Amino acid sequence: MRDPSSFKQQFLKKWILGLQVCGSGKQNMSILERKEAIKLSADIALASARDGRTRWSRATIANASKHDDNKVLVQHLLESLKKSSIGLVVRENKRVRCKKILKWSCCVKRVRKSVSQVVLAKSIAKRMVNRKTRVLKSLVPGGEFMDDICLIEETLDYIESLRAQVDVMRTLAKATELVNGK
Repeated sequence: MRDPSSFKQQFLKKWILGLQVCGSGKQNMSILERKEAIKLSADIALASARDGRTRWSRATIANASKHDDNKVLVQHLLESLKKSSIGLVVRENKRVRCKKILKWSCCVKRVRKSVSQVVLAKSIAKRMVNRKTRVLKSLVPGGEFMDDICLIEETLDYIESLRAQVDVMRTLAKATELVNGK
């Protein structure tokens, strides 16, 4: 990820633009409509600030573009979006053993005469990893279409971007409190 401060500035700029576009459409918005507009503009701004370099950002934009109401907002925020391609990174498969998994698998009170403890530990570890991977794929936008290595890389980038988004929102909230004198 690039310099966090420039990413935060770009996100804030696009988020404010998105809020302006959302606010100009309707004059009397309900609380729920405002909440949805803020969330939508923040999500699209976060994804567009990544310039389409990540799969999660492209998936977020594609999901937002599916609804007719959101197309105007997406088009405004994506004017500066450059199309880029992502090269897949191929890494060696390394065997990693976790003491916690092995310890947990040895405590299982199953009796199998023909299966050794190592095979049992491997199968339990594999099930645990598959379950956690399914959960992670459901959390990361576009994750259901990624392989495991790409999923980890995209998750790390997504977490960094979400942290930047939270920092910007906290800073904006503090500035608003100072301006309003609370």
